[in-house]
Amino acid sequence: MKREDRHRQILDLLVESGTVALESLAQHCAVSRMTIHRDLDDLEAEGLLRKVRGGATIEASGQFESDFRYRARVAADEKRAVARRAAQFVEPGMSVMIDDGSTSQMVVPFLLEKRPLTVITNNMAVIAGLQMEQGFDLIALGGTYSRKFNGFFGTLTDAALRSLRADVSLLSSSAIEGRTAFHQDQEVLEAKRAMIASSARRYLLVDHQKFGRTALHLLTDLGVFDAVVTSAALGPERAEALRREGINLTFAEESDA
Repeated sequence: MKREDRHRQILDLLVESGTVALESLAQHCAVSRMTIHRDLDDLEAEGLLRKVRGGATIEASGQFESDFRYRARVAADEKRAVARRAAQFVEPGMSVMIDDGSTSQMVVPFLLEKRPLTVITNNMAVIAGLQMEQGFDLIALGGTYSRKFNGFFGTLTDAALRSLRADVSLLSSSAIEGRTAFHQDQEVLEAKRAMIASSARRYLLVDHQKFGRTALHLLTDLGVFDAVVTSAALGPERAEALRREGINLTFAEESDA
């Protein structure tokens, strides 16, 4: 098996399982443990996985965000309900910015009911979902493609965002602690900040598992969002604490979950 094929299979197994033992990877790829060690070193250097004792993981940590395919599988029903609720803030004729998040991309089916719309995005899944649809002016942001995040980032992306203005932005965050949102990746964070600055109204879409966690980079205070959209799984105590802080918290309807 070629090195590139091994790397692809290793990532596919991690997307499926989250964490895989070194011995299992060696058996699956029919190579030595030493070869797998080198493969994991290469993939870790690219920021695509984390080596852990006895294997590798693709699950997020404070300094590492997961592959977009894995994130899309986690809490998928809840994310879909959150996306449906967030789409209710969009009205026909609006311009809407959508970031790279796995929850953000789930808003696509619900935007079909809101056309005509102008959609501005760096999210490849959103681009693919809307490219053949009538009633959408689709502005695909340029930049450097990240296969880990399935989106475009960097200097070109940020420059494009600075030249645009939108009615609404639908954004995500990988971690929230107290009234602060965080993200692990600097380039991803800069694109999100640029979208916040370029939109008149902002909505944060997050599943309940993102709360009570921090990440390497501070994204923003939750107070900049017109609403934080999550689900009732967040729990009444944490929800009440956020509301006491002045955060406008909106739950997806229970029937959507």
